[in-house]
Amino acid sequence: MDCSGEEKAPSTPLSRNELLKRAGAFGAAAAVPAVLAPDDARAEGELADLRQIRALSPREAQTIAAVCERLIPSDSTGPGAREAKVARYIDRALAGDLRAFRPAYTAALLALDSYARAKHGAAFAALPADKQDAVLTDMDLNRATPSSFVPNGKAVFEMFRTHAIQGMFGDPKHGGNVNFVGWKLVRFPGPRLVISARDQRINVTPKSSLKSAYSIPLFKNAGRRN
Repeated sequence: MDCSGEEKAPSTPLSRNELLKRAGAFGAAAAVPAVLAPDDARAEGELADLRQIRALSPREAQTIAAVCERLIPSDSTGPGAREAKVARYIDRALAGDLRAFRPAYTAALLALDSYARAKHGAAFAALPADKQDAVLTDMDLNRATPSSFVPNGKAVFEMFRTHAIQGMFGDPKHGGNVNFVGWKLVRFPGPRLVISARDQRINVTPKSSLKSAYSIPLFKNAGRRN
């Protein structure tokens, strides 16, 4: 993807590496859309997640999960948004600290499906990966026009990307970064209050101590409302 914002097609599709570069260090089963019906382990896991949604509708949850899986895909470097349950983080956040974004998500996901149908003939989650990448690229380059994105496709893309990064690399307490897959990906050793002299040395891999910051006594009370 061309990070300069030029109005031209990128030489490569959206990828996790590009996302990380740009990010810096940073219902009932009957209600589930038919596309989730296959009886494999992954579909079962998705059904379980959909039954636990708090803010999104099942269809909205399916769509934002598809968006996150293209922004941070599972690939040869390791797990991605699906394994980290980034969509679950977004759903929980929209029911909590990010509740002010809930109307924006309703409008954005409707606009996303509308654009995907107009451009490629199907709702976003039903498109193959390359078509999903094409839609997201159009949004990122702000060329998803005419469309109903408010205020525009680029702003909606940045909202999705920002919250996907939070879910992938934030504290697991908030519902994402399951099994610390995000921290492992960027080799973050875990939160600590004291950095040893050894860990401050050049060319030394810090000792890993992966745990939620809310397990540290200093922060335990801060996490109770979650």
